[in-house]
Amino acid sequence: MDYKNAGVDIEAGYKSVELMKDAVKSTVRPEVLGGIGGFAGAFSLAKIKEMEDPVLLSGTDGCGTKVKLAFIMDKHDTIGIDAVAMCVNDIACSGGEPLFFLDYIACGKNYPEKIATIVGGVAEGCRQSEAALVGGETAEHPGLMPEDDYDLAGFAVGVVDRKDMITGENIKPGDMLIGIASTGVHSNGFSLVRKVFEMTKESLDTYYDELGKTLGEALIAPTRIYVKALKAVKAAGVTVKGCSHITGGGFYENIPRMLPDGVKAVVKKDSYEVPAIFKLMAKKGNIDEHMMYNTFNMGIGMVLAINPADKDKVLSALSSTGDTAFVIGNVEAGEKGVELC
Repeated sequence: MDYKNAGVDIEAGYKSVELMKDAVKSTVRPEVLGGIGGFAGAFSLAKIKEMEDPVLLSGTDGCGTKVKLAFIMDKHDTIGIDAVAMCVNDIACSGGEPLFFLDYIACGKNYPEKIATIVGGVAEGCRQSEAALVGGETAEHPGLMPEDDYDLAGFAVGVVDRKDMITGENIKPGDMLIGIASTGVHSNGFSLVRKVFEMTKESLDTYYDELGKTLGEALIAPTRIYVKALKAVKAAGVTVKGCSHITGGGFYENIPRMLPDGVKAVVKKDSYEVPAIFKLMAKKGNIDEHMMYNTFNMGIGMVLAINPADKDKVLSALSSTGDTAFVIGNVEAGEKGVELC
């Protein structure tokens, strides 16, 4: 009896690492010390010393049941982007710069090419957010997970000078709400998505005119990473008063997280066009409007609260990073919460 007969293939693990080396190297920043294969990822903090009062930020998350879609479609090259996005977008919400990321893949069986493809997506997410992929872990769980299944999660560490933190504490009535477009469902609400649509290859390969693509293509589109967008706004000289990443819980749970007591966010539903995938889900699943806005991002992946005088600067900065943005509402006095009208 040996470890391989017990279900864990050490040689496959070595091969996975070898196949992913180039992808990992493509994310290296000057602060990274050493290479892949060490027991710990090393990252120099020398540049942080230049800050007046550096604050470390962290974020951890996974892709939820969106991975089920990757299994059915046998498409594993973008799910890693989702894992990175869910972590670094939270860091960007606080005004921070992501520094490095580590991933964790649990699988029933290590198929080296598949693992390398997944990590290739993680590396792409790191490149988009300018974070270094400094390490990770691939763990085989024979007998615990089916051989073809895996789960993907990770965490990121970032930094911000305390004076530049986005806290929401100075949001006041009259401030403007800017919504930055999402790329679709992102990585939240897939347990409901999988109830609305039949999760078969035939169903996911079905082309919908209103989507302009197949259902699978629309659903698996990777989560938009907003790190460069927030950096561009800061570089334009704008102080973002509040920022909300629209993830699980949709508008109703996430927007209030950036608000101080005594104010509410008023969002105008007709201020932008809700993407077709959400309209299709609501119709097919007979989902009421409140549940849709309480579950999904509805086409808005990030909401910023700003001084109205900064509107043009913000919209221009976001356009420069390839993002689409809308004025979606304003802040009013009232009980903390969200009002959709």
